[in-house]
Amino acid sequence: MKIKDIITYLETIAPPAYQESYDNAGLIVGDPEQEATGALICLDSTEAVVEEAISKKCNLVIAHHPIVFKGLKRLTGRNYVERVVIKAIQHGIAIYAIHTNLDNVYYQGVNGRIAEKLGLEKTRVLAPRQVLKKLSAFVPPSHSDSVRQALFAAGAGSVEGSELLSYATLGVGTIAGTAGAQVKLEVFFQAAQESPVRKALLDSLEGQPHTYEIVTIENTDVRIGSGLIGQLPRAMKEKAFLQHLKESMQANCIRHTPLLGRPIRKVALCGGAGGFLLGKAMAEGADIFITGDYKYHEFFDADGRIIIADIGHYESEQFTIELLYGIISQKFSNFAAYCTEMTTNPVHYFY
Repeated sequence: MKIKDIITYLETIAPPAYQESYDNAGLIVGDPEQEATGALICLDSTEAVVEEAISKKCNLVIAHHPIVFKGLKRLTGRNYVERVVIKAIQHGIAIYAIHTNLDNVYYQGVNGRIAEKLGLEKTRVLAPRQVLKKLSAFVPPSHSDSVRQALFAAGAGSVEGSELLSYATLGVGTIAGTAGAQVKLEVFFQAAQESPVRKALLDSLEGQPHTYEIVTIENTDVRIGSGLIGQLPRAMKEKAFLQHLKESMQANCIRHTPLLGRPIRKVALCGGAGGFLLGKAMAEGADIFITGDYKYHEFFDADGRIIIADIGHYESEQFTIELLYGIISQKFSNFAAYCTEMTTNPVHYFY
């Protein structure tokens, strides 16, 4: 099995198209054609993690956070980023990051794992994204069924609550002044599937005359987006919930806004730095919003309407390691995958 086989599978779960514009998810270092000897899974690909990969004979490090966010102009080992890249190259170790694209998927995503730890029910994406597109293609009637089936096989036709959904309109088209019957096929698909959908269309037409367009539509996809909201099976008192949160997320401490004297039932959350979702959490009527990396002045934005609970960036995402381990182990049962033994949290606490 090659490194690219593992990457390809991971990207069926969290396609690169779903990452944020500032992100750098994907293969950062290494040869995708190299045979995979083992994978070490971590949050951060630090020097200690690369050393651990060497000791475990793993030539693939799968990290949540990219080691490189911006372009490197030189590799002299002057900082930890350059040293990690140099060491990985020297030892033939590939580094792959699956970051905000894994944050932004509902199924097997980062936020879903947090909700599972907290025991939330009736969960859904807090801020769904506009990632749907529509293909409209004019095809000969003789090819309409085969084209439709090829598009379905490529992943088109799947929208909320419906599978294998398409629309067909029979009309008259003209080519070089000659009129003839044409079928207008329309299917919806996720943006990440554009390349295979386009290829399926062209291959299935077998050289027949055709015209098509692909447009982005305004509909949101409830399976893709930022954050998550759900509810507890039973309401809890504020301090009891904070204790539950601390224990469930193995957080050393929780920074929070003033308690409001109301029970906690509806919970909004976002792994990592999710402060941008506070307004959405309040609009959805959440009793508490859980995330990390909150700044002093941002706590005032709760405005007595919601509790903000900052559990720490690392603490909110640490279970991503076991999430990825489960995904890989279930698919590649005979492959050597390991969870890192290193704690890469750069934040320490003095008690």
